Amino acid sequence: MIRLENITIGYGERILLRDITAGFSAGALTALVGRNGTGKSTLMRAITGLGEYISGEVILRGKSLKELTPAQMSQTIAFVNTERIRVANLSCRDVVSLGRSPYTNWIGKMQPEDEQIVMRSLSLVGMESYASRSMDQMSDGECQRVMIARALAQQTPIILLDEPTSFLDMPNRYELCSLLASLAHDEGKCVLFSTHELDIAISLCDSIALIDPPTLHHLPANEMVHSGHIERLFSSSKVYFDPVSGSVRAK
Repeated sequence: MIRLENITIGYGERILLRDITAGFSAGALTALVGRNGTGKSTLMRAITGLGEYISGEVILRGKSLKELTPAQMSQTIAFVNTERIRVANLSCRDVVSLGRSPYTNWIGKMQPEDEQIVMRSLSLVGMESYASRSMDQMSDGECQRVMIARALAQQTPIILLDEPTSFLDMPNRYELCSLLASLAHDEGKCVLFSTHELDIAISLCDSIALIDPPTLHHLPANEMVHSGHIERLFSSSKVYFDPVSGSVRAK
């Protein structure tokens, strides 16, 4: 689904990632982890076409990112960013309906099939009963589910999420990541999300992509735990990684 070939990203003369090659497949949930400022969001934006990369190539479903038109991109990849969304006087159904814009006619008129897709998307994230509610009357966790429903309504094979658990408490973080795992496995999506929650990534994800500048290590979750990459990442800081529980704590 996603193939990175010798990708280099950075700002000016500062290189964050150099010549990385990795692949992310359909039906799998992958966590992108790493310290702050190491390029997680920058890599996400490069994959979605919203950011630049210095060299290399991003391949989406066998086609180069540079060859895809905006219309093709909108039907290939959906992106949920880390910003809090609060849309007053706009119902959850209306927000999710925005995901159908790549498929509606030139005036954006929804057809019965589009309405069905919107309601099914809300149902998949457990928010069907909230369809008529305004998002400014909902919790962060509920709003994040609605934004994921919008991404599902796009019916793209690839979904990227930039730190989707940032504003959630621990129970909601785990619940949201469980939802992402179900979407990947049951809907056959390629789901990649950035996170600081190593314990959740290890317990729920199929694989982990760890940024260790300027390198990206991508391994099945259980192999990553025993690879030594995570311990090395934190070896120079005042934290300790417990490979048994997957937790990171102060020394």
